[in-house]
Amino acid sequence: MLLQKCVKKLHFGSWEEKEVAAKVIEEGLAKQDVKVREMASELGVVRVLVSMAVSEVASRRRVGLRALIHLSNGGNHRNKVLILEAGISSKLPKKIDLEDESISEFAHLLSSLSSLGNIQFRHSSLHFLQFLIDILKSCSSFDTKQSCLVALCNISSLLENAGPLVSNGVVPILLEMSLMKGRTSEKALTILGNLGVTLIGKKAIENSSMVPKCLIEILTWEDKPKCQEFSSYILVILAHKSSTQREKMLQSGIVPVLLEVALVGSSLAQKSALKLLQCFKDERKIKMGPHSGPQTSRTAKESIVKQRDTKEGKRMMKKIVVESLHKNMEIITKRAHGAEDDSNKLKSLVINTSSKSLPY
Repeated sequence: MLLQKCVKKLHFGSWEEKEVAAKVIEEGLAKQDVKVREMASELGVVRVLVSMAVSEVASRRRVGLRALIHLSNGGNHRNKVLILEAGISSKLPKKIDLEDESISEFAHLLSSLSSLGNIQFRHSSLHFLQFLIDILKSCSSFDTKQSCLVALCNISSLLENAGPLVSNGVVPILLEMSLMKGRTSEKALTILGNLGVTLIGKKAIENSSMVPKCLIEILTWEDKPKCQEFSSYILVILAHKSSTQREKMLQSGIVPVLLEVALVGSSLAQKSALKLLQCFKDERKIKMGPHSGPQTSRTAKESIVKQRDTKEGKRMMKKIVVESLHKNMEIITKRAHGAEDDSNKLKSLVINTSSKSLPY
């Protein structure tokens, strides 16, 4: 009976009565009973609530948004579809008003709706991307930013959405947010990883002046293993079939950082670090291989001298590499607080490693 009264007021009551009815749905029915949420949507309240959510009256807008949030929560996909079909994405405010308290409700609602991304979210439902990005740029509330990142993460999980995301300028913002050490960095890196597996997303990341330095910096965050894993994963994607990116990484001093991650990082970060080190090692072999084309003839004596010099050079190089490795291991051991397990692991690596198994 209470639901029937609320529905009647939403459809036929004055704006004041509509606000009261929406508040009842928000505070009582929609919060507690999934069946009631479904019944409310079947009785056609969604379109009325959407019209309230985009109203210019602040009190009306907030109560409408809160009711929609409760109707869409709890994995209720049908209600989310109805909210989208009611045109919420195309009726969002054109500009972000930082003094508007309903901005956080908008972000929360869009975060909930974005969970449809892997089943039926398509380009026609992505009108609010710029709205989300504007909130990320201007809003200072951590919770609101987090809601926007969750929404973008859900949307980016569908590869065909990479184009609209990149064209709306999301990559530079995500790179900046990835350097904000905390929960926002993890979400930002996750979205970048989703974009990186597409051609347009990978190109956008490569073209940033922040790459690869910012990703290498994140690799040094020992207290943020998830960030290390995401960063190393993105670096592997960028390095694959791109000698230009590999050269940039080398010039940015990635090798000692990778050595440290390969020794004391998480298992996933270690795998990515070792994969990158192997990639640099293989490229070095190619550069140092025999040159094609005509070769000048040499006497047997010159050949013997050349072989002797080559062996001596290899011995010297091996000595330099081992000394350098010892020094790096001492630094890493100190940073690992002198744990016995790590010390044994490092000593074993020094003893068993030869120049053939190192990238440099």
